[in-house]
Amino acid sequence: MEKNIEDEKYEMPKVPQKLEIKTDHSLSAWDLLKLSLRVFRTKPTRTILTILGMSVGIGTVVFLVSLGYGLQYILIGNLITSEDSLMTLEAAYPSESGKGIDLEKVAEIKTREEVDAVSPVTEFSGELSIAEGAPGIIPVTRVVRASYFKFAGVYPDLGEVFDEDNPGVVLSAQALKLLGLTVDETIIGKEVTGKVYYPKPDGSTEEVLISKLQIRGIITDENESPLAYVPYSSVTKEPTVLKSLLIKARNVDLVEPLRDKLEKEGFLISAKVDLVNQARKITNAITTVLMVFGTAALIVSAIGMFNTMIVGFLERIYEVGVMKSLGATDSDVQNLFLMESFIIGFLGGVSGVAIGMGGGALINFVMSTLSQNMGSKALTLFITPAWFAIATLVLSSCIGLISGYWPSRNASKLSPREAFVRK
Repeated sequence: MEKNIEDEKYEMPKVPQKLEIKTDHSLSAWDLLKLSLRVFRTKPTRTILTILGMSVGIGTVVFLVSLGYGLQYILIGNLITSEDSLMTLEAAYPSESGKGIDLEKVAEIKTREEVDAVSPVTEFSGELSIAEGAPGIIPVTRVVRASYFKFAGVYPDLGEVFDEDNPGVVLSAQALKLLGLTVDETIIGKEVTGKVYYPKPDGSTEEVLISKLQIRGIITDENESPLAYVPYSSVTKEPTVLKSLLIKARNVDLVEPLRDKLEKEGFLISAKVDLVNQARKITNAITTVLMVFGTAALIVSAIGMFNTMIVGFLERIYEVGVMKSLGATDSDVQNLFLMESFIIGFLGGVSGVAIGMGGGALINFVMSTLSQNMGSKALTLFITPAWFAIATLVLSSCIGLISGYWPSRNASKLSPREAFVRK
């Protein structure tokens, strides 16, 4: 027993384990976010006004650019009603030439390698009556094939176009007025009878009857001239001399070569692709000008935000010293300022996009309501593409980071001693 006690008495003490000190004091993203949100408690008025200033700049950009896209949609959308119409040329001889397009020329054009399809167009004066009502003279009565509507990009606002299996008549609103009727959906399906007058070489006219048809569609545009579209199959004698041809190219790349060939043959050519290209140049110029005005407002807002970040840095020099005394690294201090500026920029972008799109939506609603009350279609004047809204949020966030870079860099370089002295 004594031996055991002696052994325990002279037993060597245990060596303590080496103390491990962790030197990584970097703040996590969550910590930086929580510290950055303090500005809403410590300086709520200044922070909200800075975000509001960014919102006004971003909102102005979104509002003006949306107007540019809306104008582009209205202008080009009215020109391109179908993909086929974009690849279609309208060919006609000059009126002073006195020449008409005969069926042999149509057959020859159809065989060309650049041509996909041809739709003949004739135009005469006609006399129509609806449901045994009083007849009326329609100055422009076009005898066309069903493919005309697809190639010309013309579609009725009420009803539908006719086809080979279901022939019918498509009338404009002005043509209905000449017949003593007003635009109404109940007119769709009513029977139409009449005749067209083919001109003869001696200057007289030949009366050609139109078989009994039903009204299939109505073009409600009040600016459209009085006209009627009737199918080839409805006239008792097909016309042999044509006013013009709608010639569809096999693809868009062949439109230019085909037009050059037809112009050399004496045709006057009208192509929607030319109108679309001109319209795009005009609308792009308008959008660019609007974007310049919006960018000017955005720059003013960015300068205001930069000023706010500098003032915030000068007011928090002592706080930076305290943070570094407690072990905050240079990157912690820099990231804290950058996080604050990023949050302000991002929130300014979100509220700015909401203001810009909301203002556009409000004007769209008012304009559409007024347009529909006047008997026209709904009008969409402001359009904001999704990609542009996302790009605007990215831009506003980048502006926030850029505005906060210089103050954050200066704050990270401060030593605790310098911070306390400058305070």
